[in-house]
Amino acid sequence: MLRRVIERLEEAIMALLLAAMTLLTFWQVVLRYVFNSGLLWALEATTYMFGWLLLLGISYGVRTHAHIGIDAAVKLLPLSAQRVVGLVVLGLCLLFAVLMLYGSYGYEYRMYRLGVDAQDIPVQRWILGLCLPIGFLLLIVRLAEQAWLVASGRAAGFQLADEAADTIGMLGGDDVHQRKGTHR
Repeated sequence: MLRRVIERLEEAIMALLLAAMTLLTFWQVVLRYVFNSGLLWALEATTYMFGWLLLLGISYGVRTHAHIGIDAAVKLLPLSAQRVVGLVVLGLCLLFAVLMLYGSYGYEYRMYRLGVDAQDIPVQRWILGLCLPIGFLLLIVRLAEQAWLVASGRAAGFQLADEAADTIGMLGGDDVHQRKGTHR
């Protein structure tokens, strides 16, 4: 139940950020080309919103298996080898995410200690940049969940988007379930 609420909140925040970026950019264009004016803070605000959207979207992509992967060779391996490769890949991804979390925490802490303000927005930069540690922490959680699924045998490997199977399915051809010998 709580997990579902968190997932819906994550999706709502991303939708809100995307809508706010679009509206702000549209309004900025109208102000610039119709009224020969503009908002000084619009570009910086859009940049920070994009950062939040991007870093939330990374973990969302892992949760929804939307990231693209090149796994044609891995799919030729036996199931046990696919699990091993998946765990190695997830381990490397977790290592990267932990390093990025550590670095982003250090960066944000320095911004906090220095009291640096954003250039055009009257807010301290560390507050706007919290997307870095929050995003990488969410990514670590999602990668750890995926690793648990692989380690416990509930997933064959790092689950990624399968564009080839999706395209074949859209064209009315063989789908993934039929190729594996199972039917819906």
